[in-house]
Amino acid sequence: MKCPFCGDADTQVIDSRVNDEGDSIRRRRKCGKCDKRFTTYETADLHLPQVVKTNGTREEFSCEKLRLSFTRALHKRPVPTEYVDRALDHIVQKMLSLGEREIPARALGESVMAELKIMDKVAYIRFASVYRSFSDVDDFHEVIRDL
Repeated sequence: MKCPFCGDADTQVIDSRVNDEGDSIRRRRKCGKCDKRFTTYETADLHLPQVVKTNGTREEFSCEKLRLSFTRALHKRPVPTEYVDRALDHIVQKMLSLGEREIPARALGESVMAELKIMDKVAYIRFASVYRSFSDVDDFHEVIRDL
């Protein structure tokens, strides 16, 4: 790490502390040349993949859009917010673990359906009906049979 005062590369860490959340490290450093002290912060730089929609356009992964999908499917359903938060965490972790730069929107939708299937069957059917564009009652019967 270069010294911000003199630009020398000879700096030494004199103290390191993890923050309360455990997601960053604060380091106190001292320059070997000018003896000035400064602080640096180290955090993980995680990038969620871009979502490739069915029409070929790309957009940034949005946790808020994902939360909105859950909220709409779970409207007036007795599901605690903690369950939605946990499902969002599962999906985000899955996206990060793939290590891909892009992910098809279909894969993201399937992940949402998998979480809803565990969480609430009615919400799962609501989401599936919109996501899979049900055209008649037979589509509903097929999904209900699969449950």
